[in-house]
Amino acid sequence: AGTAGPKCPFAFGANAEEEAATEDAAEDEDGGRAEPCPVPLPLRLHMEGRSHAATRGTQWLLRQVGGYPALLRMTQAFYERAFVDSQLRQFFNDIHDPHPQRLASWIAEKMDPTDPIWSIERQTRPQKVVQLVGGYNHVVHDRSSAHVAAWNSVNREAGKEGDHFKLDDSRIWMRLMFWSAREQGLFDNENFAYWFIGFIGHFVKIYESTAPLFARESARWSADPANTQAYLDNGRRMDDVCGVPLRGALADVPASEQRDRAWPYEAL
Repeated sequence: AGTAGPKCPFAFGANAEEEAATEDAAEDEDGGRAEPCPVPLPLRLHMEGRSHAATRGTQWLLRQVGGYPALLRMTQAFYERAFVDSQLRQFFNDIHDPHPQRLASWIAEKMDPTDPIWSIERQTRPQKVVQLVGGYNHVVHDRSSAHVAAWNSVNREAGKEGDHFKLDDSRIWMRLMFWSAREQGLFDNENFAYWFIGFIGHFVKIYESTAPLFARESARWSADPANTQAYLDNGRRMDDVCGVPLRGALADVPASEQRDRAWPYEAL
């Protein structure tokens, strides 16, 4: 886990000769040969400054797993689980909002910004007024305002209104997401699984700063059917996660992963 992957030299600034050579090497579907990856594998996250950036490798990976439709199947499965999870369901004000479509298009655009399906939808998305705990009206228009709406949802447990996302919320979110990716066949592609776990590990820090440490553990959880069945049998509640603080939760993370500060990024 601590070994750094090769630095990707194939971001969108790659020269035209390299791109042409890669295109010539790949035949179309009728050619009977799979499209080769234009960058070294495994794919780690490419950063430009402090921001994640797509590469020709992530474009290739999106094509390999089936594009936006495949991501949508995954996010639909995820939200079906999140809406009925004993802890996550409290954050949703309206389960009829197009949550799966928005998340799938956001991931797709992060992988291939030449098809800005999320940005286009974002520009025309109507602002929505939701009623929060206490009877206050709130306008949801972007990610930050959506998070405020979640923290103050009328469905929040008494005494927790306004609380931000905690470590246990983030771990449950990741477990359900990776379970859905596995169930929908996206993790059959080992290159996607490797990249996507790191991708989620990078962005989950928006929810909770210590959560990235638990991304790989969260992915392993659904690899054992006994874990998912126990979760269902327990009323869709993860007793090993709910309410467990960082000190106790670290027992679930191998020491090698706790020390690995390079993952999931390319070597500098």
